[in-house]
Amino acid sequence: MDRETRAFAEQHFRDLKGQVLGGGGQAPSGVAFIKEPDTFSYTDFVKGFLLPNLPCVFSSAFTQGWGSRRHWVTPEGKPDFEYLLRKYGDVVVPVANCGVQEYNSNPKEHMPLRDYISYWKEYIQRGYSSPRGCLYLKDWHLCRDASAQDLEEVFTLPVYFSSDWLNEFWDALDVDDYRFVYAGPQGTWSPFHADIFRSFSWSVNICGRKKWLFFPPGHEDALRDRHGSLPYDVTSPRLLDASLYPALQDSHPPLEVTQEAGEMVFVPSGWHHQVHNLEDTISINHNWVNGYNLANMWHFLQQELRAVQQEVCEWRDSMPDWHHHCQVIMRACSGINFEEFYHFLKVIAEKRLLVLGRGPEGVLVDAVGLGLGLQQAAFDAGRLAEVLASVIAHPDFQRVDTSTFSPRPEELLQQLKDAVVAAEAL
Repeated sequence: MDRETRAFAEQHFRDLKGQVLGGGGQAPSGVAFIKEPDTFSYTDFVKGFLLPNLPCVFSSAFTQGWGSRRHWVTPEGKPDFEYLLRKYGDVVVPVANCGVQEYNSNPKEHMPLRDYISYWKEYIQRGYSSPRGCLYLKDWHLCRDASAQDLEEVFTLPVYFSSDWLNEFWDALDVDDYRFVYAGPQGTWSPFHADIFRSFSWSVNICGRKKWLFFPPGHEDALRDRHGSLPYDVTSPRLLDASLYPALQDSHPPLEVTQEAGEMVFVPSGWHHQVHNLEDTISINHNWVNGYNLANMWHFLQQELRAVQQEVCEWRDSMPDWHHHCQVIMRACSGINFEEFYHFLKVIAEKRLLVLGRGPEGVLVDAVGLGLGLQQAAFDAGRLAEVLASVIAHPDFQRVDTSTFSPRPEELLQQLKDAVVAAEAL
C-alpha cells in the first residue's frame, strides 16, 4: 500500500462514520472483468472493489504461472488424476454429499484422496451418476498439510489478497487456516451461503468451469421463507410458492457469472452466493479478513451473539453465568466468541505496532515472504483502533473476564491510537 492509497481508504472510512461496508441497495448491472495484470494495480483493486465491496473476475492471465495449472491438469484441460494420485493419494480429505441436505449444508465424510479419485472416475464412466450420490471434495486444507516448498509449486498468492488477517492469525496459532482446495465432477455444487465471519474470499479454477449466483448484502432477505429462514437452493422450484416465500416478489435476480479455467473470482464481504460446477473442476479458495472488512466481521459477531441470546432468553434469570454460557454457545456455533475476537485483534495489532515502531524503514517479512510496510501497517492500526474501541464499549464484552489479558484491551487501544498519531508524521 502506498501513501495515496492509504489516504484514500482512510477518508472512505471516515465518510462511512462507523457503518459497515455496503454492496447492498441497487445491485450492479454486471460483474467487472479484469483482463491485464500489468495495467491493474493494488490501488485499482482497493478503489474499484475492496472499498465499494463489489465482486470482480480476474482473467486467467493472473494465474498463468501457477504450478497447479501446469501439473494438476491434462493437456485436454481435465483433472490430471494420475499426477494427483502420485502427489497426494494418501492424504485424507473431506468429502460432502451434494445430494443430501443437512440443515442448509451437506453431510461430510473423510477418505483418502485416492478413494475419492476412484469414485470420481467411476462417476464419469457411469454417465455422471453413482449409487453413492454426488460427492464433492470440499475444504481440503492443502496449505496446512503441505510444506512451504510444495506450496510454491501450487500457487502464488496474488498481491490483491495479500493483506490476509484471518490466515495470519491462524498461522500464528499453528492450528488451522482458511485456505482450501475444492474438487469435484460436473454437477457438484455449494448451497446458498455467505462466507464465514463475513470474510472476503477468492477462488481460482485450476481447471473446469463454475456458475456463480451472487446476491448483494440485504438482497437475500427477500428470499427468506415465512419462518425467516434462507433457502438451501435458490434455484429450487419451491421458491415460486408465494405461501412459503411471501417476499420473493420483491427479490432481484442474482448476478450470474460463469468462471472459466484459470480465472479468479473475488467474492465481497457479506454477499450471499451459490456455486455450481459446470464441468469436472478443481479450485483453490481462500477466506480472508483485513482492515477493509473488519467492521463487517465485528458487526456479524454482534448479530450472532444476539441470536444466541434470543434463543436462550428464557433461562436468563435462572441460569448462573448466563452471559458466559451465551459466549460458549456462540463459539460452538460460529467458531469464535468475543474473547477470541479480542485475541485475534491483538495478534494482528502487535505485528503492526512492531512495524510502526521501526519508523520509516520498518518492513516486516512473514514466513511466506510477504512484506508488511509502513503505510499498510498504519492503515491497519487505524482500522484496528476503531473496531477495538467499539468492542471495549460493548456491554457484553464488558462482562468478559479480561483480568488475564495481556495487554489489557484499554492498553492495546491506547498503543494503537498513539501509533496512528505517530504514523501521521512519517
